[in-house]
Amino acid sequence: MAIEAENNEYHERQRKGRLMLLAMLIFFVTPIIAVIAMYKLDWRPNGESIGELAVPAKLISMNYALMSSDGSVIKPDVWKDKWSMVYIAGNCEKECHDKLHNMRQLHISLYKEIPRMQRVFITTSKEVSQLAQDYPEMLIVNQPSTEISTLSDQFNVKNESSMTAGRIYLVDPLGHFMMSYTPETTLAKIRKDVIRLMKYSWAG
Repeated sequence: MAIEAENNEYHERQRKGRLMLLAMLIFFVTPIIAVIAMYKLDWRPNGESIGELAVPAKLISMNYALMSSDGSVIKPDVWKDKWSMVYIAGNCEKECHDKLHNMRQLHISLYKEIPRMQRVFITTSKEVSQLAQDYPEMLIVNQPSTEISTLSDQFNVKNESSMTAGRIYLVDPLGHFMMSYTPETTLAKIRKDVIRLMKYSWAG
């Protein structure tokens, strides 16, 4: 009887262990399947997405040295662990200033999700001291076009140059450029999209 009881206890522990392993697999695998569905099947949870999905999503490559506006070296993993809202321009004129202001307003409106998002401005403008003062929490990448083009070209959509397209680009916390918004897209619509994406995201 003692041996039978021990066997029953062993099988019960084994069954519970398998159930726990299955639960862990479901917990970790399901979000990955959801992300793949978004990219591969153009799936959009709870309604149609406002932005244009990059199909396939592009892993942003930075196998080269870039400097931020404060002179610090930008590490290749700058795109990891957070969502990134990116704007790209040559000389930052009025439209550019308006876009950067809108990006800040959108970021602020995320409330508790603010730490999960960063803003990045990529430009060939040499003088960005005022922008750095106006937007101290925004990463500004400003170098001559030869250094910047390798990075900015990875955001080109529909044969448009990202330098002149006026789009806002989203990079996911795994470092993939996955969505963009045309200049005509209102701030409210972009915010609705971003909130939805962050809600369903397991990363960042």
